[in-house]
Amino acid sequence: MNLAPICLFTYNRLEETKKTITALKKNNLASESNLFIFSDGWKNEKGKEKIESVRSYLQTIKGFRAVVIYKSSINKGLANSIIDGVSKVVNIYGKVIVLEDDLITTPNFLDFMNKSLNFYEDHKDIQSISGYSLKIKHKSHNSDIYFSRRPHSWSWATWSKYWHKDFFDKEKLREDLTKNKLLLFKETCGQDISEMLVNSIEGLNDSWYVRWVYNHFKNKKYSVYPYYSKVKNIGFSDN
Repeated sequence: MNLAPICLFTYNRLEETKKTITALKKNNLASESNLFIFSDGWKNEKGKEKIESVRSYLQTIKGFRAVVIYKSSINKGLANSIIDGVSKVVNIYGKVIVLEDDLITTPNFLDFMNKSLNFYEDHKDIQSISGYSLKIKHKSHNSDIYFSRRPHSWSWATWSKYWHKDFFDKEKLREDLTKNKLLLFKETCGQDISEMLVNSIEGLNDSWYVRWVYNHFKNKKYSVYPYYSKVKNIGFSDN
């Protein structure tokens, strides 16, 4: 199997990062996978120590085919970190698996993501793969997956043909949006989503994710989900 590289985005949460890496290393395909880690810079001197402690730990990581660490000298913020980091990797390798520093994966997470990337690569209706899944009450007959217009940010994967920085350009999004599109977006992808998108465009939140959701909606594409989640989020600390 041609394995996708993994992008991991970190900031200042040392314990969560350690748990994320520990779980990822237990994956069946970890030792065969390339891991690219993006460490965002500190906002001020007060936050420098925490980030430097995370970076010291990152230097000790083993258990993967290769580990490459990118340390930002400035604070990009989550949205710009992910947009820039994913672009750097996916444009070279053609596909990518993306994680943040607070996600505990099951041992078969990489299996699911890589097999799904390979299986759906030429499927015209699929834009991404989601590793996290909500609990679904009624399981479809003879299927371990389901589809949604709304992807999830708690672990995901995509291909270079569906990823471009222009998708996240706020001015282009502002020009594209109409009241009817915004209403249909809300009806299709969730009651919370239209306000999130407007706030992102206006700079009131730092969400790359809601712009990614809108791109799925605009392109009439789906994300593939497992019925049983491959990921648990532990990122609810005060950091």
